[in-house]
Amino acid sequence: MPRRNRPGRDRAERPDLGSVSGWAHAETGPDGEWLVRTVPGSHATKTYRCPGCDHEIRPGTPHVVVWPADETGSVADRRHWHRACWEARARRRPNRRR
Repeated sequence: MPRRNRPGRDRAERPDLGSVSGWAHAETGPDGEWLVRTVPGSHATKTYRCPGCDHEIRPGTPHVVVWPADETGSVADRRHWHRACWEARARRRPNRRR
C-alpha cells in the first residue's frame, strides 16, 4: 500500500465546505435565525448594494448572501452583505443614505 504524504485530518479539522462551495449554513443571532452563504470573489459577477452600509458590492468582491431560515424566507428575501457589515449588524441597523 502506498504511503500517504499528507497528514490525516479528522472531520472537525476540515475546512467549512460551505464557505468554499457556496452551501449555506445557519446562524442564530438576536435578530433571528438566518441562512448564510459565502460568495467568493471569483463567483461574484454582479453589482449589489449592501443593506448594512448602503455601499456597492462590486464584481470580484467576496461577500455573503443572507436570507431568513424560517419557512417565510424565499429567493426574494436574499440580501447580499459585506462580511464585515453582516458581522456588525447588531451594532448597525440596515440603512439607506441615497
